[in-house]
Amino acid sequence: MSKNKHAELLVIGAGPGGYAAAFRAADLGKKVVLVDRDKVMGGVCLNRGCIPSKALLHITKVMDEADSLSKMGVTYGKPKIDIDAIRTHKDKIVSQLNNGIASMAKARKVEFVQGSAAFESESSVEVKTGNEAQSISFDQCIIAAGSSSAMLPGVPKDNKNILTSKTALDLENIPKTMLIIGGGVIGVELGQVYATLGSKVSLVEFLPNIIPGADQDIVKPLERKLKKQFDSIMLGSKVVEISEKKNGLLSVKIEKGSNTDVFDYEKILVAVGRKPNTSYLNLKATSIAVNKQGFIDVDNYQRTSVSNIFAIGDISDNPMLAHKATHQGKVAAEVACGEPSIFDPKAIPSVVYTDPEVAWCGLTETQAKEDNTPYSKAEFPWAASGRAIAVGANQGKTKILFDDESKTVLGVGIVGPSAGDIISEGMLAIEMGSDAEDISLTVHPHPTLGETFALTAEVFDGTITDLYIPKK
Repeated sequence: MSKNKHAELLVIGAGPGGYAAAFRAADLGKKVVLVDRDKVMGGVCLNRGCIPSKALLHITKVMDEADSLSKMGVTYGKPKIDIDAIRTHKDKIVSQLNNGIASMAKARKVEFVQGSAAFESESSVEVKTGNEAQSISFDQCIIAAGSSSAMLPGVPKDNKNILTSKTALDLENIPKTMLIIGGGVIGVELGQVYATLGSKVSLVEFLPNIIPGADQDIVKPLERKLKKQFDSIMLGSKVVEISEKKNGLLSVKIEKGSNTDVFDYEKILVAVGRKPNTSYLNLKATSIAVNKQGFIDVDNYQRTSVSNIFAIGDISDNPMLAHKATHQGKVAAEVACGEPSIFDPKAIPSVVYTDPEVAWCGLTETQAKEDNTPYSKAEFPWAASGRAIAVGANQGKTKILFDDESKTVLGVGIVGPSAGDIISEGMLAIEMGSDAEDISLTVHPHPTLGETFALTAEVFDGTITDLYIPKK
């Protein structure tokens, strides 16, 4: 083992949570060392997740919009797709952001070490880089080691045509046929990318609905769109076997109830969720408690069962979302620096960046019904929004759930273009404890999609003039 190093604060993982924690602690005066397996900072989100997928989704959304203009009197020719140029464009965006994070680390004097970290004790880790290893001791540590794509059992190993979200985003080529296993966020986003770029995409989901975490009324407009774009959507169906054929195709046996069908595909994307990276860290060298799901147990200060070690982001709890990790990272850094800080958000927003976008935060109707939580609901159909009609988004909808007594916002669901941007207003309303009148009396600009949020509150208040709702 080569040279030893000491950090006042060691951060393991340089994703959105890890680098936020490292930078916040450095701003508060700590000597910080940041370790990551990758050569570059940014984690899964920047390098093989949120950012590259959004770059591709932007391209396919514009392609789809250009195509839909033919109904409005403007017709383009068939698009010519240069897959290498698309890949280069995506990689350029990622490297631009990589450079930005690296320069911020340098400006803050955060030392970056590339390598895999494993605990030696509750005050040191061994970091392996290639054939070399070094020991880094620390006063305090923040674990931000993230998560990895989960694999289905029984899937053929080392077949380059069986993709994870990472390899799907490498965009090696556009297959003629593709099966997406999993109808969650990653599955539908990447399915839409490949379908728009020319693949015949089929999707199989074990549960009866796609995007199972969201209310189905806000998923429906997306599902209608996907039914036109995808070759088939098989819900309540289970992949029981995948085998390799001599011609290079993958044969997939799919079971639905008592029926079994066999289909052939050129490529398969396995998007059945993610698992926390706890198994890579040699946690047995410490007394850090890990729960049954493989997450590290933490309190509201992001502290583990070992007082000088914190854990944040995907490795500490669901939902596995970058924005949650960033906030937790700042909390952990502040607590480690002796600042009064706690992670207690009233809600965490979720967004599916498809076309149309689907976004929700706070209480869903599904949850409310399961938990017998009383609520009142107001909806505003975008078919009554001038802006939505002008941009061809009349399938959209904004929905707000209110507390029966206080009339404060409990939850929000939105489907339509820019739903992911508009949901921030819903989040602010929940955090601020806004009631329906606070929202409806806030002057919103017209004509915008954002004003549907105020119009929904007006529906609840009974003051709406953009719709006629007969008195009960």
